Amino acid sequence: MSTLSKAVITDDDFQKFREYFYRKTGIHFDDTKRYFVDKRLQERIEQTDSADFRDYFVMLRFQAQGDELQKLINIMTVNETYFFREEYHFACMVKAMLPELVKRKAPGEPIRIWSVPCSSGEEPYSIAIYLQEYWPDIAQYDVEIFASDIDTTILDQARRGQFSRRSVQNLPPPLLEKYFTPAQGGQHFDLKDDLRGCIDFARVNVTEASDTRRFRKVDLIFCRNLLIYFDDHSRRLAAEAFYDAMSPGGFICLGHSESMSRISGLFKVRKFTDAIVYQKPLTGEKVQS
Repeated sequence: MSTLSKAVITDDDFQKFREYFYRKTGIHFDDTKRYFVDKRLQERIEQTDSADFRDYFVMLRFQAQGDELQKLINIMTVNETYFFREEYHFACMVKAMLPELVKRKAPGEPIRIWSVPCSSGEEPYSIAIYLQEYWPDIAQYDVEIFASDIDTTILDQARRGQFSRRSVQNLPPPLLEKYFTPAQGGQHFDLKDDLRGCIDFARVNVTEASDTRRFRKVDLIFCRNLLIYFDDHSRRLAAEAFYDAMSPGGFICLGHSESMSRISGLFKVRKFTDAIVYQKPLTGEKVQS
């Protein structure tokens, strides 16, 4: 197909695709995202040599391996992040949440932290750096950090551990020097191997029970700025998945514009000095309405 003749996406096409994508991912595109969606659909129609939207949509739905759906997910999801973003959550982690969590840990029992969506890796690597630099008890505990995203391309990027100057701009210079090696004349920074190897990355759709089943006894979840892309039903599914994955007394951090209280009654609100977070009640404890 010529790049001068883009496939026409009708209102009916947009509605069909929006419903299909929502069923597969839990992500809802409202009408304000129409241009964004149309542009990416037109790119995939062209790149797959499909005749038009109908031809492409039939292939998308009936492709056995689902490779095209994954490619579409990769270009439809937003990956905007940087190191130490919303740092107050990390400060709350080392000052308040972890000291409370370890009181309930048996000797040798690991601390599990889950970053979702992890995008290109800035958040889980920030967690690892913050723990090493600012949690005085890090040497006493085995900490496991899991990171997941629905976008396989961005996960590959995260595993490589190469970041732009913009991504690391909020890191204090001593930490940048300690954990990174400059590359391409200082235009990029490569994460050092010892830190890069401490994160377990996986492709996960949080609205699919089969994807989230592997996460159990998680003590702390960072899920910041994901739920704003979901509708109420998908938000509740995600909240229930997180609840099932968490240990009693575990914490979840949301983005500054998100509120678990408006999504689910499963969690209680905890107000610490540095941040407001949400907690799975201890066994036998009830959430106050």
